[in-house]
This record gives sequence, structure tokens and C-alpha cells, in this order.
Amino acid sequence: MKSDILVCSAWRDVHDRPVYTLHEDCPECGADAENSAPAPFDPGDRWGEYRRRARRRASGDDGDDADDA
Repeated sequence: MKSDILVCSAWRDVHDRPVYTLHEDCPECGADAENSAPAPFDPGDRWGEYRRRARRRASGDDGDDADDA
């Protein structure tokens, strides 16, 4: 999912705080703006392992490397 809110890609080097924008470029320094949304990962997700296993099975990759030996 692409977020409409972007953040300056060089804010750690150039600015003292994140600079958010809706444009493709930073309004203060002109650097490229990048997606500000965090990655969709939650280490506390109780069912993530089962979802990933089901997704691998559905795609035909069972994830078991022991059969390759």
C-alpha cells in the first residue's frame, strides 16, 4: 500500500526533524521524498508464522529445504 504522505529522504543529514510532504520532492531542500509508512511487520503477530506457511504452501514452495539434500 502506497502512502500519500512522503518524507524527505535526506532528513537525517539535512534537517533537524523529519520533513513531510505530499509532493515528490522535499519543499525545503529539494531531495527526493520517499514513502513514510512503516513496513507491515509486527513481531508480536501471533498468527504470522501460520499465514506465511499457508502462503508458501499455496505458491508451491513448502519451505522445507531438507528434501533438497
